[in-house]
Amino acid sequence: MKTSLFFKLIYFDDFSVTPKYQQLANCITKAIEDGKLNVGDVLPSINELSFHFEICRDTAEKGYKHLKAQGIIGSVPGKGYFISSTDIDRTARVFLMFNKLSPHKKLIYDAFVKTLGKNVTVDFYIYNNDLALFKKLLNNSAAEYNYFVLIPHFIEGEDKAPKIINQIDKDKLILLDKVIPEVTGDFSAVYENFEKDIHGALEQALPKLKKYHTIKIIFPENSYYPDEIINGFVSFCTQYAFGHKVVHDIKRETLGKGEVYINLMDDDLVSLIEMIMASKFKLGKDIGVISYNETPLKKIILNGITTMSTDFEAMGIEAANIIKTGKKAKTEVAFRLTQRASL
Repeated sequence: MKTSLFFKLIYFDDFSVTPKYQQLANCITKAIEDGKLNVGDVLPSINELSFHFEICRDTAEKGYKHLKAQGIIGSVPGKGYFISSTDIDRTARVFLMFNKLSPHKKLIYDAFVKTLGKNVTVDFYIYNNDLALFKKLLNNSAAEYNYFVLIPHFIEGEDKAPKIINQIDKDKLILLDKVIPEVTGDFSAVYENFEKDIHGALEQALPKLKKYHTIKIIFPENSYYPDEIINGFVSFCTQYAFGHKVVHDIKRETLGKGEVYINLMDDDLVSLIEMIMASKFKLGKDIGVISYNETPLKKIILNGITTMSTDFEAMGIEAANIIKTGKKAKTEVAFRLTQRASL
């Protein structure tokens, strides 16, 4: 195949979080599946790829090595790379889109990709809670995806999201983390029950919470977190007669003895810890802290921060299993409280 024709088969999506070496490998694999590349076809050199697409040599070389490890391409010293096999076992092509990157989202991603295995192509995107970018990425996506796996969290315009999502074939749709009621049809989902989860976690913590009189949740304005969290929080505090408050900006709050703070954002946790360390109050005795979403670092900070968290690894595994089995499912993921010294 002429190098100029080969270059037309390769496309790098700058919006995709998928590494460029993987995008290169995916394009070559797809060209083989489409019958546009055949056994014996010679591929451009590392230098030619690097120059034409303005990518570093390491990226081009890594893409070729990835395909070589799968037995798809071969190489001859002094002659370069060529297609050695068109026997490709691809079970699915997945469009995966998260609202943002974070330690717990990485747990979902790692578990999802590991469970799917090497025979599934995953194109990964981040839309930064931006509805316009969410819509653009979906509209620009190729029609040949077998599944669209989406985490639907938005800071603004959430009421418009169902119309966008409803355009996706429901046989291909898997919603992660959150189910939007207005999304209709028979689709799959692996999700949190936000209102029930926080209420239940606080009930588990009740024996330790009884030494405090007020519980405050730090819930930033213009947050993508769902209001169901507030509903569950208020329901618990009302049921068990705790004073309670929704705090939008922790830096403007005055700490008081006998208060428990629940943070959702890790930036707020840092601010809160700094405020406690600068005060005369003792953490776990005068003031309590519960942090949303488990991360490894929270096991260590100040002898351990109490967390309430979804099992994010299970979320990734369950979503991958829907794809592997081809069976639709709506699965509510377990939510657990991990009690540590901060309470």
